[in-house]
Parts: sequence; C-alpha cells; structure tokens
Amino acid sequence: MWTTLLLIAVSLALGFAAWLLFLWAVKSDQYDDVERPKHRMLDDDDAARETTDGGSRGGKERTDENRRV
Repeated sequence: MWTTLLLIAVSLALGFAAWLLFLWAVKSDQYDDVERPKHRMLDDDDAARETTDGGSRGGKERTDENRRV
C-alpha cells in the first residue's frame, strides 16, 4: 500500500515540476516563433544587398561590402 502512495506522490511531483517548467518557458518567450527560424534560410535577401553598378551592365551587382559572412 505504501508503494502505491509513494508512486502517486512521485508522479504528482514530476507532473507539477513539468508544469512549472512549461510556465517558465512560456514566460521567457521560448515559444515566441517556432516556424520562422526553419524558413529563414530560404529567404532571398540578395535583393536587399544588391547595388547598381552605374549602368555599365544595366543590371544590379553585389559588392563585397554588402555580402554577409
């Protein structure tokens, strides 16, 4: 009988600890944006870094200063 009560107490304590951990994660913005980081590598931000080269080729050219490392 005491083993059953011990297992119930341990399971309640673990459940309460998991609940507190979840509340801490929500309050510290751990679940702020879970979709954006995995799609960030697919964004094409070359257009924001391109500059015109004065019309010699009539297009846009990326310079070393605008390239991210």
